[in-house]
Amino acid sequence: MAKVLITIHSLGTGGAERVALQFARWLVDAGHQVVLLTPTTAATDFYPLPPGVERVREAPLGGWSERLGPLRFPGRVLTLRPWLRRQRFDLAIGMTTLPALKLLLASRRLNLPVVVAERNYPGAKPLSPPWRLLRRWLYPGAALHLVQTDAIGAWLRQRRLAERPAVLANAIPWPLPSHAPRVEPCLQLAPGTRVLLAVGTKPHQKGFDLLVEAFALASATVPGWRLVIAGLESWPARWPAPPAAARPLLLGRVGNLADWYRRAELFVLSSRYEGFPNVLLEAMASGCACVALDCPTGPSELIEDGHNGRLLPAGSDPSQLAQALVPLMADGDARRRLGTAATAVRQRFSEERQRLRLLDLLNPWLAPTADR
Repeated sequence: MAKVLITIHSLGTGGAERVALQFARWLVDAGHQVVLLTPTTAATDFYPLPPGVERVREAPLGGWSERLGPLRFPGRVLTLRPWLRRQRFDLAIGMTTLPALKLLLASRRLNLPVVVAERNYPGAKPLSPPWRLLRRWLYPGAALHLVQTDAIGAWLRQRRLAERPAVLANAIPWPLPSHAPRVEPCLQLAPGTRVLLAVGTKPHQKGFDLLVEAFALASATVPGWRLVIAGLESWPARWPAPPAAARPLLLGRVGNLADWYRRAELFVLSSRYEGFPNVLLEAMASGCACVALDCPTGPSELIEDGHNGRLLPAGSDPSQLAQALVPLMADGDARRRLGTAATAVRQRFSEERQRLRLLDLLNPWLAPTADR
């Protein structure tokens, strides 16, 4: 049995958080001891903790350090390092860039293999110069780089940040889990309302401004539809208010997304960038007809245009997105055909297949060493 650390910024809503818990569950099921470390308290968690996983909060820095702004990172590194030495982990996994950098720096010369798990396309959101320098210095020292697509791996290789990144796409748990908070579709929508669904908490990345504009154009041609966005609490104040006819129903945090995928007749991913979009994978597995922009990266790994969904070129404007939506909003048979074909992702990206892939990739470090 190996002792494995997984560290991430939080366990709030989001795909990286869900995958971190998935990794933890797979490792526990394989007989390993897993500690999941975040700087946040359990009170902020959205997803339930898998049985057998120990959840630990990083030691608080104290009020004086919290007021020092940029010095919080070195303070957290200095606090983390002696804890890592005492815990004697066999393997550590840093989920997303900044937690991975903190882990790599805190574990230097501790004989602790560190796996970097990228959860987005790094080229779409450049780091500030200090973080770029730190990544340039630390990333080549990682034991392994887990990436979600070949394009992300190529990006790391071209910049000499990783020699041989390993591709591990997200897995689809089926049936989809359900937990609190529950938001019931029947209490939010009038009977017979047709739902175009989007999901996400980061409005700019998810392109919700583009989606609302496209929906306003499409719904003027095909009435009777309602745009619903799960995950978003409120419309960004810096954006113009949506037109009344296209104002989305904002659900906030939803733990029973499976019910909303079943209720939806169309799902749209209008993202400017992704890593490997969990919500698109979930919608397809649920039999939704899906329309996605071919952003970097992920949608093209999931959708074959015209067969199991519609895939539009990256950078498509709202009018182009509307032109793709209108025929599907008007044609139930076309929606059913695409939705039926989409369910094949349940096998392609099954939990069992991705679990075995992860355990195989981590196997060199899962046998505990006597000298660590």
